[in-house]
Amino acid sequence: MLVPLFRYLHEIGFPGAGLFHYISFRSAMAFIVALIIATAIGKRIILSLQKKQIGETIRDLNLEGQMKKKGTPTMGGIIIILAILIPVLLFTKLDNIYIILMLISTIFLGGLGFADDYIKVFKKDKEGLKGKFKIIGQIGIALIVGIVLYLSPNVVIRENVEIVKNEKVENVHINNNEVKSTKTTIPFFKNNNMDYAGLFDFLGPYKQTAGWILFILVTIFIVTAVSNGANLTDGLDGLTTGSSAIIGVVLFILAYVSSHLNYASYLNIMYIPGSEELAVYMAAFIGATVGFLWYNSYGGVIAVFSVIIRKELLIPIFCGIFLVENLSVVLQVSYFKHTKRRNGTGKRLFKMSPLHHHFQKRGNSGIDALIQWPLQAIPESKIVIRFWIIGLILAVIAIATLKMR
Repeated sequence: MLVPLFRYLHEIGFPGAGLFHYISFRSAMAFIVALIIATAIGKRIILSLQKKQIGETIRDLNLEGQMKKKGTPTMGGIIIILAILIPVLLFTKLDNIYIILMLISTIFLGGLGFADDYIKVFKKDKEGLKGKFKIIGQIGIALIVGIVLYLSPNVVIRENVEIVKNEKVENVHINNNEVKSTKTTIPFFKNNNMDYAGLFDFLGPYKQTAGWILFILVTIFIVTAVSNGANLTDGLDGLTTGSSAIIGVVLFILAYVSSHLNYASYLNIMYIPGSEELAVYMAAFIGATVGFLWYNSYGGVIAVFSVIIRKELLIPIFCGIFLVENLSVVLQVSYFKHTKRRNGTGKRLFKMSPLHHHFQKRGNSGIDALIQWPLQAIPESKIVIRFWIIGLILAVIAIATLKMR
């Protein structure tokens, strides 16, 4: 909303109005405003929820550190939504197709999270929103994102072309032509681009359409997988939001370099016109998560953002925490079913899943699990910090892949 105003003020010579031309300035402002909203308004909302005794349902009070969380305010996700939306509305160009998609995704996925908490608190149903409705919602937003990226004429890239002499890459040239493309970034390979349509060369003139269909299917898979991974990671104070803030920094950097012609050329990655506004969005996201370390709807937003900047194949790296949490549940269920078929009695692989709860249970606690380590329950704060450290390492690796090829 403020961008057109400051553009006009700059034209009439108002001092300092030109700062709004810079992505770095608008990103910094978005981060600060989001942080202020999350901390100042957040405190009031939490106190209000506490007065109304709107508390969190605890899955297992025997877990280390869980008893003290009984009655912790829930439905606080509205703080995060406001802390993201207000700075984005103030400091981005609202006619940008990528910002429109991120606003829709934020509101839609935030609505799913709100409905889940509302059912838990007011309907007294600890299961919350049924899983099938969550999946339908996630698939729905993924379809919207994928189809808009396919149909919108504003969603284009400028390809990076290597200039090779004597079998060595001497320079990288960013093509001047803006084109619709199904290309995405692929890590660790010398040629940093992979074309979904290239997998369908045998279809001749239909390969581009087939490439977009595959792209939409990949978008659906990524949004549902990362959303559920983030939801499973939620459970320890600060684990999901701390991990999400770290991922947000990675995505901010990736969006910024993808929107900067010189950086894109230097890093030999595709240049995505218009994606600079996404850096402002992600700055607000980081400010919101740092300001209020709690809530569970970031996964879908992270997934949509990654798809838009063509970095979805990096998700297994920088979202490694979410991936491991997902896998721990899959492995737990699979191992239980396997041992039940074989022995008639199911046995657990971990003491509890998702994985972070495994570390909250002491070994030899009467749970028939294959993995009993650690023998002593680990304090919640220590688990969270260790997961953050792992997340930071994965974040560095994800950024390093831009040159590790």
